[in-house]
Amino acid sequence: MAAAQPAIRPGKAVRWSWIWLVPLLAVLMGASLLVTHWLRTGPVITVTFQSAEGLAAGQTKLRYKDVIVGQVSALRVADDRQGVQVDIQLDQDGSEYITQKDAHFWVVRPQLSLTGVSGLGTLMSGVYISVDAPTEVKGPRTYQFTGLEHPPEVTSGRQGTRYVLRARDLGSLDIGTGVYYRRILVGRVVGYEMADDGRSVLIQFFVDAPYDRFVTADSRFWNISGIDVTLSPEGINMRIAGLSSVLSGGVAFAQADEVSSYDGAADRTPAARDHEFTLFATRDDALADPDGPPLQIVMRFDQSVRGLRVGAPVDFRGLELGNVVDIDLEFDPKERHFFARVRADLYPLRFAEAYDSLLAAANGKSGEELFQSLVDHGMRAQLRSAALVTGQQYVALDFFPKTKPVTETAASAGGAMGIPTVAGDLNQLQRQVGSIVSKLDAVPFKEIGENLDTSLKSLNSLLEQFDTRLTPQATAALKSVQRSFDRIGQTLGPEAPLLGGLQSTLGELERAARALRTLADYLQAHPQALVRGHPADNLH
Repeated sequence: MAAAQPAIRPGKAVRWSWIWLVPLLAVLMGASLLVTHWLRTGPVITVTFQSAEGLAAGQTKLRYKDVIVGQVSALRVADDRQGVQVDIQLDQDGSEYITQKDAHFWVVRPQLSLTGVSGLGTLMSGVYISVDAPTEVKGPRTYQFTGLEHPPEVTSGRQGTRYVLRARDLGSLDIGTGVYYRRILVGRVVGYEMADDGRSVLIQFFVDAPYDRFVTADSRFWNISGIDVTLSPEGINMRIAGLSSVLSGGVAFAQADEVSSYDGAADRTPAARDHEFTLFATRDDALADPDGPPLQIVMRFDQSVRGLRVGAPVDFRGLELGNVVDIDLEFDPKERHFFARVRADLYPLRFAEAYDSLLAAANGKSGEELFQSLVDHGMRAQLRSAALVTGQQYVALDFFPKTKPVTETAASAGGAMGIPTVAGDLNQLQRQVGSIVSKLDAVPFKEIGENLDTSLKSLNSLLEQFDTRLTPQATAALKSVQRSFDRIGQTLGPEAPLLGGLQSTLGELERAARALRTLADYLQAHPQALVRGHPADNLH
């Protein structure tokens, strides 16, 4: 019997287990995360700062308008040892704006100043780097930047206009100081620098839109730092712009035609960008009429100039025409004595409307020729006392018709015009006092005293004689008069005989008068009694 053939059956197919899906999903998720991270991760930029204070790799964030757009990935010292290079890993979203050459980076730290408090959020979140990027993409990308030590003056997209102020010094102004228009905050000081000549300071400020349309070429700017106190005959005038301006200073501006003395046409055209203005000390100085170019004058005073200071006013009948700019002591070798040479700046335009009349009277001559005609008519300079208590003096220009005419004005120097001078009020007073003292010295007080002493001795001797000789006789005469008055009193006394007889006589006279009055009444009633007599009594 043949052997049975084995039955051949195919084996079962290999099947995958469901457990393999877990690592497969993990691989897919990791790959997707890697792809997502790669898509979201932007380029790495390098920013150079002077110091890396507060910065840390993997912790310090890069923020744009307080939104995180990157993170510091590495820190290292620059090759030239002049700063620190900070590598920042940017996010892909928005990196094309941040990588432009006009982007600015700065470190935000907490700061406290008079202009305000900034960076308080860093007390909780830590120091971070802020970036200001243009709002439009222009040009190729840039990956190397130099960081700012302070925030930029004006951030991108801020609407407004930037201008420049020229001032003698910075004063209390600083970056961030407010700019006010009608006490409304309309801008800030964004920077300052020394002028090229070193004689002034250029202050950059930015006025936000729409307020920048009020800044015209005729706008006047003044410093409102602190409290402005003005003492005048009308009293004390105090101006306080606000507590913030008192603490941190401020700048205010107004239009030139806001004063009644402005006679020009108001210019409403907004000023151009970076237009330069002058910063005045006070509002009155800013809104005052323009002085125009000054005329330099020089005066020679042979008297003491004690109390006269640089900056003292040059006055003409109460109108301040200028100020003293220099006082020097010089020596005259011919006359062999010292004198004071005083220089001053005059502003003829301060005559206002009278200046046109002066020009017409001088046949259109101006400047030195105009003042020379005034000198020919008796104008002189004189020192006068501004305050008797403090001894301050000022220079007064006035007309003195009785002064001698001069053929040549006072010596000039440096192109300044010479103005003749007359003795000042104080000097004249001193001369008068000196003259009185000289006259008093000429009085022979010693001889007068000796004669007066002799006269007093003679009077004393006469009084002694009167006391020794005339006084006893006068006393006796007075006693005799007293005795006479006593006798008269006894004679006229109430108990004196003479007075009693006088009273009896008066009684008789009174009775006689009564009898006569009775007779008169009877005769008036019976006038026939004078002829017939008294009628007989009728017997019944």
